[in-house]
Amino acid sequence: MVPRSAFRFVALGDSYTIGTAVGEAERWPNQLVARLAAALPEAPLLELVANLAVNGWTSGDVVRDQLPALDGLRPDFVSLLIGVNDVVQGVQAERYQASVATILDALQLRLPADRILTVSTPDYTVTPAGADYGDPARQSAAIRAFNAILAGEAGARGVAHVAIHDISLRARDDRSLVADDGLHPSGAQYALWIERIVPVVAGLLGRPPLIRG
Repeated sequence: MVPRSAFRFVALGDSYTIGTAVGEAERWPNQLVARLAAALPEAPLLELVANLAVNGWTSGDVVRDQLPALDGLRPDFVSLLIGVNDVVQGVQAERYQASVATILDALQLRLPADRILTVSTPDYTVTPAGADYGDPARQSAAIRAFNAILAGEAGARGVAHVAIHDISLRARDDRSLVADDGLHPSGAQYALWIERIVPVVAGLLGRPPLIRG
């Protein structure tokens, strides 16, 4: 049997991708790789070669520090989840949109559109510690607005987008979906994200890459 080749997977983002307050195996990129390996035994696998996400980082930080690292990593597949710290730090929507556009355009210089995945930001305001990071109503509205920006910029470029915001709202009534720090998603919540992400990524990996234009 010919060995399967693996897509080199690099994850970009903030605490929701590096998995603050959960174990490494519970982070959503790690769960994604494991689930794909189990679900698609005959297909090329994702190999997580780097998780560049950093707790507390904004879209501007991704532009400054994470994008330059990509060339040395030679990714075949990249994910992006970014925005919550832009909200917390009061970054204007126009600036966030410009940063997202810069990130996606830079990724498309390296990869075809169907080798890029964007994921929405969860709503931390429903967690026990959520009110520590700004007025919950105002911050929740900003998260929704920034999610719409990310989805719009991805859609304009033919890049896949997975919305998990509604899943995060279940943490209001189900504290098992919140990590021990009272703020970030638990491994159980990330597993719910993966139920939605896996079919999208499987579809992307299951067809030939688009021609780069």
